[in-house]
Amino acid sequence: MNLKKQNRMRRAKRGRMKMRELGVTRLAVNRTPRHMYAQVISADGSKVIAQASTLEKELRGDATGNVATATKVGALIAERAKAAGVSSVAFDRSGFKYHGRVKALADAAREGGLEF
Repeated sequence: MNLKKQNRMRRAKRGRMKMRELGVTRLAVNRTPRHMYAQVISADGSKVIAQASTLEKELRGDATGNVATATKVGALIAERAKAAGVSSVAFDRSGFKYHGRVKALADAAREGGLEF
């Protein structure tokens, strides 16, 4: 594993340990150059409550690795989480900087009704 990924995983671990200590449901985000993934994970970490990604048929299009598509994923994950009865989550950015696609997904999830 290269140094850049090691540093990101260290940052992610620090945030996740705090969320586990608080015992909150978390909205975990992962990004790759081509896709965005989002999951709402239970407080104990044993179950995925809702998920959305750019791999889904309605979100797959010409460009899946941009801010506009990340906004759609954020709105979709908020809708699915609300349907599952989750309204409050902690935002787990997985060590990624809070800008660009990660920020767009978070803002769309907030607009969709999730509180964090």
